[in-house]
Amino acid sequence: MPSPTTDRSDIPAPPEEVRIPLQAIRGRGAATALAHRFARDVREVADDGWGPAADADGHHEGDGSDAAAAATRVHLETARSAICANDSPDIFFELSVNPYRGCEHGCIYCYARPTHSYLSFSPGLDFETQIIAKHNIASVLRAELCAPRYAPRLLNIGSATDCYQPVERELKLTRSVIEVMRDARHPFSLITKSSGVERDLDLLAPLAAQRLAAVYVTITTLDAQLARRMEPRAAAPHRRLRTIRALADAGVPVGVSVAPQIPFITEGMEQVLQAAREAGATSAFYTVLRLPWELDALFREWLQVHYPDRAARVMARVQDLHNLSDAERRAGKTYQSDFATRMKGTGLWADLVRQRFTATCRKLGLNRDRVELDLGRFRPGLLQGQGSLF
Repeated sequence: MPSPTTDRSDIPAPPEEVRIPLQAIRGRGAATALAHRFARDVREVADDGWGPAADADGHHEGDGSDAAAAATRVHLETARSAICANDSPDIFFELSVNPYRGCEHGCIYCYARPTHSYLSFSPGLDFETQIIAKHNIASVLRAELCAPRYAPRLLNIGSATDCYQPVERELKLTRSVIEVMRDARHPFSLITKSSGVERDLDLLAPLAAQRLAAVYVTITTLDAQLARRMEPRAAAPHRRLRTIRALADAGVPVGVSVAPQIPFITEGMEQVLQAAREAGATSAFYTVLRLPWELDALFREWLQVHYPDRAARVMARVQDLHNLSDAERRAGKTYQSDFATRMKGTGLWADLVRQRFTATCRKLGLNRDRVELDLGRFRPGLLQGQGSLF
């Protein structure tokens, strides 16, 4: 009789590790809380056989984990500064104000996602569920505009994360920033993909009449299903077109951003420009997809969830847009980060995108007249209760 110490035929073999397939989370752009680049530990989800069995799509019956992971939490932050200076020659404004960090819209392509790493948050799900709100931003901005050495320059509100994301309905931080700008007669532009900007037309319309305000609305696609996957909590494309119409009817200079252009995903640039022009937009701009830091892995993950059949082709064309060498491609590089080429790309495919955009704008009459905001109206003394003769 075999010794019990050597006979293991009756002991079942340990279960083979099974990777849980990635899946879309309802109302979110990212599929996972991807580890940020400063994290010491990297964790991957796997089925070890001890929990509830997962179905073919990776769902676990009755565990409710997705709902818990997708809850939004707002953190109030006491800001020490409000105005951020920008020295990038490829950006049209020199100053910016961002009332929020992180964005519940959840746009998978957002270049600001990697900034959440500085807060020890994931650029994935945390970026869209852990929102930082600078509750005192209006008072800090007021103090900075009153500083003796401050000189007015082109300023944009919401350049990093959307200033009209859902939490703005309650906190109204963007409205408070606009009120400070109004009181100081400081010109500004803002960019959004939310219909929430219509709430502040009572402020924006009079400022626009004095050449103190302009608005840009981002529309990446007219395909509502694609927009729901790519920008899950932003306004639907048709709703953004209504926002452009509302702004234009109120006399606010309004432009459309068709950024970013993603090869084999956002293929309707000409249709978006035409629809925006018909709604009242008078200017337009675009960028191509760029994938800094963790955004590279996040976007690849998103492609595997929603478009696995074309993921390799999309990424190859993204590399084409940035004209990467064979060595850079083999190293896994996906874009050029230098100021000269990062926004529009370079090479054959980037030139084709530029030609399409330029030809369509020329045909539609977009960008014929440049919106010039009036820096000469700035009166910081009005913020301190001083009168003005002008």
